[in-house]
Order: sequence, then structure tokens, then C-alpha cells
Amino acid sequence: MSEITVAGEKIGRLPDVSSPELLPPEVPLDMPDQDFKARGAKPRQRRGYWIPRAAVFTGALLLTAAFAYELYGVLAVEQATPLQMLFLVLSTIAFGWIALGSLNAALGFIPLFGGEKADTLDLPQPGPEMTTRTALLFPVYHEDPARIAGTIQAIALELQAMGAAKAFDVFIVSDTRDESGNGAGAAEESAYRALRHRLSDIIPVYYRRRRDNHARKAGNIKDWVRRFGGGYAHFVVLDGDSVMSGMTLVRLALAMEREQTAGLIQTVPRLTGASTLLQYLTQFASNVYGPLVAAGLAFWHRDQGNYWGHNAIIRTVAFASAAGLPTLPGRAPFGGDIQSHDFVEAVLLARADWGVHMVPTIEGSYEGQPPTLPDVVARDRRWAQGNLQHLGIVFTSNITTMGRLHLLMGATSYLMSLVWASSLVVGIVLALQGQQMIPSYFIDEKTLFPVWPVTDPGAALRLFFATMAIVLMPKFLGLALEIKRAYAARERRGRMRAVAGVVTETLFSILISPILMVTQTVAVFQVLFGFDSGWRPQSRDGEGLSFVSALRYHRWHMAIGVVMAVLCYEASALVLAWMSPVILGLVLAAPVSWLTSRKAPRILRSLLSTRDGRKEPAIVESARRAGDEWAMQIANRAIDGKVVPIIRAA
Repeated sequence: MSEITVAGEKIGRLPDVSSPELLPPEVPLDMPDQDFKARGAKPRQRRGYWIPRAAVFTGALLLTAAFAYELYGVLAVEQATPLQMLFLVLSTIAFGWIALGSLNAALGFIPLFGGEKADTLDLPQPGPEMTTRTALLFPVYHEDPARIAGTIQAIALELQAMGAAKAFDVFIVSDTRDESGNGAGAAEESAYRALRHRLSDIIPVYYRRRRDNHARKAGNIKDWVRRFGGGYAHFVVLDGDSVMSGMTLVRLALAMEREQTAGLIQTVPRLTGASTLLQYLTQFASNVYGPLVAAGLAFWHRDQGNYWGHNAIIRTVAFASAAGLPTLPGRAPFGGDIQSHDFVEAVLLARADWGVHMVPTIEGSYEGQPPTLPDVVARDRRWAQGNLQHLGIVFTSNITTMGRLHLLMGATSYLMSLVWASSLVVGIVLALQGQQMIPSYFIDEKTLFPVWPVTDPGAALRLFFATMAIVLMPKFLGLALEIKRAYAARERRGRMRAVAGVVTETLFSILISPILMVTQTVAVFQVLFGFDSGWRPQSRDGEGLSFVSALRYHRWHMAIGVVMAVLCYEASALVLAWMSPVILGLVLAAPVSWLTSRKAPRILRSLLSTRDGRKEPAIVESARRAGDEWAMQIANRAIDGKVVPIIRAA
């Protein structure tokens, strides 16, 4: 039935295409769209917050000023040309961004190396019985039902073992489309109906699939809040590849009960489940360097942090009253629905003076990662559009200073690829002019001869090594933490494996970074010229990108690399050597992409393994096994329509 009928009169369509019997009675909660120009709540007094923030930005500013001074000395041996000054500006901007990130990691290293917690909020241990109810939301869009069902079953069993299942309900809120009669929605509903039946004596499982998937994930969650949010004090958002342990969920809920000013608590998920080489590289980098970055952010964000869209608990009343996203004026990509909604929702919560906390050291929060470079690029394209869209909010809204900073930094993370690419182009032109390979130009002053760019090679080399020390600082600090952890755990060969892992990851990151520089630069131009990324399902699995597909996908990267190599060679062998990391990454784009899409060789799996990789967390292992069992059941249902019993995990 698609129409609501009262006294024989049709009054409108049902909001869902799924069966109403799969939902509880509605408990509505108003969630008005926010006016970005409205004034926020009077902020609570926060003492001492300026100290860590001043430390980060003053330190970055001083390093950047020193870099600019030294680079000017390298370039202006005789007289700086306008093109040299442009190179100076672009390089200084790029260095400043790197310096900020490295100092952030250094600040995170201090408490972690000292064995201290970097969380902005202490989470209580389970003990007191919870007095509130929490909803676990799984927003899905063409996700694998077996994976989601396995995750929910594993979480439910852990909560049951803790005696806490009665404080949680599960909602699978779907935006999956039945396009061209593919039956995806019907198959999804059938799978989750079976899950609901199986877990009926453990935890309530509800499912609904929206008829109209406007506003994407943000609209999906807003719809849930408006219809069911009144029945829950908090809700937790989990992505299609997210897993959280029962212990972590209980501690988050207890923290929300205790801290009445907290609007959101963001965990820092650890990456797990790597199969392809790219996933192992990403997992290693995230789990070795990531804790430093997250701890540094928590250090100076305090309770005015950010939200990453999943693996976080949110106070329902706070979210409903403060974080309703309006539709932006104009057309996509800058107008329409807000794409990177999570950043903006955190900003709106902070504007209403709700605390937005980060707990980087808590265990039990996990997620997966894209398996191939094309999958990473596709996701990156959506993020680029969403983050650049925030520029229209930053300069026209009444938000907090920290909120403005969050949105600006998100957009800058993509604009910086354009800056880096521009500095490389200008650098090559300078090299060619220095060798008088292309026509030069005259400065504004009257002179009979052109002014050719001249640099100091010795000073340039010293500046290069100093810059590399700043660039590689997070890797060195992450390595120090990993060596300390291996020593404390008395892992034989742990320290050597950590060193080899960092070296391996660094070499691959040098090759992959130029590829991402080009793709992000293209993404920025696409957004600026009005191209919308659309909304396509994310790839969670898969490996073995064919070499032909890799060549086809990366042909322009390789062509750019060849052109750069020829131009640099024409300038000089020294310039070619100087640019070789970037050139190699682009020329070898297809082989690197093909290799990293394959299953990681055993030796690299060993070198790039992390603690969670060597011993899979219990909740992740339970979710994987349950997902495999559900996949078998769903496949058998598709074959003969019969339900195959699942052996419940102990």
C-alpha cells in the first residue's frame, strides 16, 4: 500500500516503501532547519583553551616564517624575479600546512609517549545500570546486507553478555533504491526481516527504507530523528564498514548520562580487515601515525571538536534542536543538500554550546577502508565537493571561531593539492628559465638585459633536508611510539618490524602522493566549474584491478609524468633528480595502482601488520564470521527460498 487513506480519502503517500510492521510506534521529535545567520547560545566559560591553540598555530607560524626566510635567501641570490616570488608564496603556503600537521602530531605524541590519556572526556567503566535508551543507527545505501547483519548480530551478542542489551535498539535506516527493478530493496528487507526474527529475544531490530532519499545520509538520519528520536536519549551512527564493541557502546552511553553538556562524543576508529596491499598500507599508516594526529587534535580542540559522521554517540535532543541542516541556495555542487554534513553538524552543535568531544585512546571502535586506488579517488571526489561547499558557509554564517576553523581546514586540505601542483609547475618553469631553455622576461625596471632566475644550490639542499625533517616528523614519532609499545609488550622482532613497516609505507606513500595530488587537483577544478559528484554506492570489498584497467584509469597520470620527466631532463639532470619522487609516482601510476589492488604478499602483510592486524579484535572477528554465515543464508534463500539456520556464536 503506497497511499495513506482516511475515511476513504487519500491524503498522501507513506514515507517508506518497506513494511510498516518492521518499525516501532513513532515518537516524534521536532528537528527544525537551522539558520546559519542566527546567533548561537551564550558560550560557557572555558579557561585555558587558548594555550594549546596558541602553541600549535604560533609554532606553525614561526616554522613557516623561517622557511619563507630561508627560501627567499635561496632564490634571491642576485635579484628575485616575479616568478620566483610566486614560487616562494606557493611553497610557503604548502609548507605552512605541513608544519601545522606535524606540530599537531608532536603535541599528540607527548601524552601518548608518557602513557597518559589524550581524551577530552573520561569514559566511565560499566557498573551502574543505564537509565536511558540508545539507538544504534545503521544508515545503508546499497550495502551488503550480510555484512550489516553480521555486525549487528555480533554487537547484540556482546551487549547481551554484558546484560546491557535492553538499553539499546537497532535501526537499519535504508536509502537503497530499486532502480530498474533490480530487487535490491526487496532482498534487503528480506534479509533484515530474518535478522529481526533471529535477534528478537536479544535486542529489538527495526528496518525502514525511505521512499524519497532526499538529502542523502543527513536527510536519512534527520528523518529518523523526526519520527523516532523522541524515544531515545542518544543514538550512535555506524557506517557500512563500522564495528563497535559492546563495552565501548556501554561506556559511551554512560558518559552521555553523566556529562549533561556533551552533545557528541567521537571515537577514533582503528582500521581493520585489510586484504589488498593498499588496505595494508592505509591500515598501517592510520594505526601507527593516526593516534598521534587524533591525540593532537583532542589536545587543542578540547570540547569544540569535529564529527566524522560515524562511530560516534550523539545526544538526540541536542542534535534535533541545533543540527538540522537546511538546503543551501543555488545548484550543486555549492548549493543544494549539504554533502559533508558531519562537519557542519558539529559546528552547529558547538554554536548551541553543546560539547563535541573526541576520545582517541578508547578501544573497541573499528572501520574498514577502500580496497583500490580508484575507490579511494571516488570517495575523495565526494569529500572534496563536500568540503569545498563549506566555503560558502564559513563566510556567511554566525558560527564559533573554532567552527569556522574546522570548515576552513577541511576545504584547505583539498585546495592544498592545487597549491602543491602549482608550485611544481612554477618550479619547472623556473628551472627551464635558469637554463635559458625558454624565453625569459624583463622586470619592471628599465634594463638592457633580461634577469634570469638564479638560485643557491647549497642553501637549497640544506633547506630541503630541514623541510623533510618537518614532513617526516609524524612518521618518526609514530615509529617511536610503536617501538615503545613493542618493547613494553616484549614482542620479539617487534622493533625491527616497526622500522621496516615505516620504511615500506613511506616508500609507497611517496609513489601514491603525486597520484592523489593530481586527482584532488582535478576534483577541485571540477567543483569550481560546477560538476556534481552525484551519489554512488561505496566499494567496501574487491581486489585484483586488472593491469589493462589500471592503464586505462591512470593514462593521464602517466602522461603528465612523462611530460614532466622530459621537461626536467631538458633543464638539467639535477632538476630531474630533484623531481624524481613526483615523476616516478606519476609514471608508475598504473603499475602501482595494479600492485596495490592485489592481495598483499605474505612478507608485506608481516611488515605492515599492526597489533589489530596480528590479532583480530574479538568483535571484528565475531562480526566477520557472522557476516559469512549470513552471506551463506542469503545465498541459499536466493536459490531455493529456504532459510538456513545460523549457528549462534557463543
